[in-house]
Amino acid sequence: MASGVTSKTFMWGLMGLLILGLGGFGVSNLSGNIRNVGSVGDIDITVDDYARALQEDIRAVEAQTGTSLTFDQIEAFGIDGNVLGRLIGQAALDNEAQNIGLSIGDENLSRQIVELDVFQGPNGFDREAYKFQLDRIGMTEAKFEEQLRADSVRGMLQSAVVSSVSMPDTYAKTLVDYAAERRNFTWARLSATDLVVDLPEPSEEDLIAYHKENAADFTTPEVKRITYAWLSPDDLVADIPVEEDRIRALYESRGEEFNTPERRLVERLIFSDLAAGEAAKVALERNETDFETLVAARGLELQDVDMGDVAQDELGTAGGAVFNADVNDVVGPFETSLGPALFRINGVLQGQSVSLEDVRAELQGELASDAARRKIETVAETVDDLLAGGATLEELLSEADMKLSSIDWHADAPDPIAAYSAFRDAAETVQPDDYPAVIHLDDGGIVALRLEQEIPAKLQDLNSVRSAVIDGWLGQARTKALADQAQDLVTKLVAGEDMAALGLTAQMETDITRDQFIPDTDETFLDTVFEMKPGDVTVISATDSVAIVRLDDVLEPDQADAEVESFRASLLQQAGSGMAQDIYAAYARSIQSEAGIQLDQTALNAVHANFR
Repeated sequence: MASGVTSKTFMWGLMGLLILGLGGFGVSNLSGNIRNVGSVGDIDITVDDYARALQEDIRAVEAQTGTSLTFDQIEAFGIDGNVLGRLIGQAALDNEAQNIGLSIGDENLSRQIVELDVFQGPNGFDREAYKFQLDRIGMTEAKFEEQLRADSVRGMLQSAVVSSVSMPDTYAKTLVDYAAERRNFTWARLSATDLVVDLPEPSEEDLIAYHKENAADFTTPEVKRITYAWLSPDDLVADIPVEEDRIRALYESRGEEFNTPERRLVERLIFSDLAAGEAAKVALERNETDFETLVAARGLELQDVDMGDVAQDELGTAGGAVFNADVNDVVGPFETSLGPALFRINGVLQGQSVSLEDVRAELQGELASDAARRKIETVAETVDDLLAGGATLEELLSEADMKLSSIDWHADAPDPIAAYSAFRDAAETVQPDDYPAVIHLDDGGIVALRLEQEIPAKLQDLNSVRSAVIDGWLGQARTKALADQAQDLVTKLVAGEDMAALGLTAQMETDITRDQFIPDTDETFLDTVFEMKPGDVTVISATDSVAIVRLDDVLEPDQADAEVESFRASLLQQAGSGMAQDIYAAYARSIQSEAGIQLDQTALNAVHANFR
């Protein structure tokens, strides 16, 4: 928050007023005794300052939205509160500056004024322009200079509070070390095929215990049994005729999509004059040089002369020659807007022509779907009227040709109707006493629904899910057996035996960071690896498999990596900025509290009345 920032804010605000030609705010209807809307310490917040600032912010929002705002909208958007809060903050700074005797000299003030573009004439600062522009916004020179001086002092005060705020390097180092530290480790995966023991058959007691311990896996979700009437564009498309003329017109309007011209991959090398280009072409034809050497001789890389894929009409006078040449040919020189150029052809992208017959069915379907959606818009009005008149969903079958169906709805319901977000939102909130209403779907269809019954979640009986319980128990037992087998191997590895000698297929991973992913592992694998110390060997279990992991090395972040340095710099900048904002906010609250804030609600209401 350097001092220049705040003063520039005031200048830009002033220039906005001058450009828009906004005059002083009319407050003639206020009582002659009302001069201020409030004060902070010894600094008054005048009616005119508040009204003008409020008018500026309202005009800015209206310019962004393109609409005029009512005062109810102004209050809803919080514009009046933001303006008042800003003026209170400025007044608090002015009061503090006054208390400590902080000010700027006339010379600095004069320099700021004469540098403003809006006051410039043909030969620099124009005093008549200065007076004229201030007259336009109803501000005297004394008032303007007073405000500019105050704004500059505020900037100095703000800068003094936060300019030296910076985060210590240890802050960034700690975060960078966590995010960018690397690990080298060796690991081997054991799956069901590596199991050396046979799994026992589960007893009834085992199944009962597993069913109870994993009840959530065997509990049906809470559902809403819903009846709904649905009409989609697909229901109508087959019966909607589409005229041939409309199909042909749509095809012709999308000619660029169905008929694309040939394009070529081209490189263009510009020369200073035609003679230089011709000399280069002769040297190529005599095999005295090649295109790459010519490019390098001009201090360029191939990527600098690459035009990508271009159409013939994009190449001007060179187009015919380029499109008649073979791949790897060099043609030219030809005059271009940048100078004489040689062109090398690197590839040919064949054009394509799709006949009307090839896309007739697609275009007919699009036109029919559009017509179906328009028809459903009309049907929706009829359905609205029917439902308002007390019609049931069942009656919509005959009255509006809608389909009737039902769904046991929950968040993961697979039914096609549940794919529509509008249906899901309605199903989520529908209550037993709600009357059906038309709901518009994003494909142009409509639906109306009725809640029949709410069915609570229920733990399924063991016998009804026995097969799934057996599978779950066996999976759990298999993972435990693999973990026990792996733990025996860990003991041998710690004693000095080699993975290969133990029949393990070792995989070495190097320079791995936390945000990477190792195939055939789960999301917790690297979290565990990064908790290990060099030399540690451990077992990490996953579903139906385990991994034996040995941590070989802990490496610091790669300081030569540009991304690491960029991350460190970004952390320091963001943290420093955040701390500066927090410190300034605390400072602002403190000086406001010490000075005391007084507001005149009657005066505020009187200003607001001018905007109604």
